[in-house]
Amino acid sequence: MKIFITGITGLLGSYVAREFADLGEIHGLKRTSSSTRLLDEEDFPIIWHEGDLSDQESLEHFIQGMDLVIHAAGLVSFDSRDSDALMEVNVQGTANLVNAMLNAQVSRLIHVSSVAAIGRSSGISQIDEKFKWVESSLNTDYAISKYGAELEAWRGEQEGLNLLVVNPSILLGKIADERSSTTIYDYVLEEHGYYPTGHINYLDVRDAARMIRGLYEKNAWGQRFILNAASMPYQEFFQKMAEIFSKKAPSKKASGILLKLAVILAGLGRTLGISKNPLNKKTAMISTQKISFDNQKATRLLEYEYRSLEDTFSWAK
Repeated sequence: MKIFITGITGLLGSYVAREFADLGEIHGLKRTSSSTRLLDEEDFPIIWHEGDLSDQESLEHFIQGMDLVIHAAGLVSFDSRDSDALMEVNVQGTANLVNAMLNAQVSRLIHVSSVAAIGRSSGISQIDEKFKWVESSLNTDYAISKYGAELEAWRGEQEGLNLLVVNPSILLGKIADERSSTTIYDYVLEEHGYYPTGHINYLDVRDAARMIRGLYEKNAWGQRFILNAASMPYQEFFQKMAEIFSKKAPSKKASGILLKLAVILAGLGRTLGISKNPLNKKTAMISTQKISFDNQKATRLLEYEYRSLEDTFSWAK
């Protein structure tokens, strides 16, 4: 079997490649400037294809003869200045890949989305796969772009693709992976004093990759699955992390005036180019929400047992 993976040089893509390596021949899409560091020490071969999602013609050439495409590529940003780039990479890039698959007659697609693509709504605290997207002040530009990308994937199914969609929550990798989702560790490593008042939904990246393979092996085509280990208060999450990392945990609530001040300072830091802090009005509002993404559908189908958070943090450091 030939398996083509976009986003293979990223956090989840690299773990998915490891998980699927014994099922077939791994092909990876990479940009010329992309680092392959996360996979350089693996003992399985990867056939590399240099290009990007903006070039549909090249994608058609690359995926000729593939048996499975795993689309894990995407841009993650919560900076309003990146709104156009998010739409170009996440939405148009997915549309290009879907079109390339249809033209090349490659029929099986695993689309890696995000819980952000499911959306949020004020007053709703439990969200599952049946939740319908609604316009909401809680939906970031990133969420809107992932929702649009998912619509393109489902459009592909209507035109003949076998589609499996997964919606992972915040992925926890190793600190050494140095990817955007692992920067959450910096908050405790730098011993910040304040914690958000809401809940975090999280998942060990190794569990995410294993579950994606499990769903593939279950032939769960035509369905979407939330991948999420648990939801817990940020305070508890950071406390557990601090204990494992031997750091001081944040002990003060970030709310009201303090949260507004943090948003202003984060915006100033981005403007001056001295910080990539993702905090803005929307992400600040989200950090106060006590929302849980229901994992029962995938958990029951796979009879899956998640790694403990303590195990994840110990491995991560």
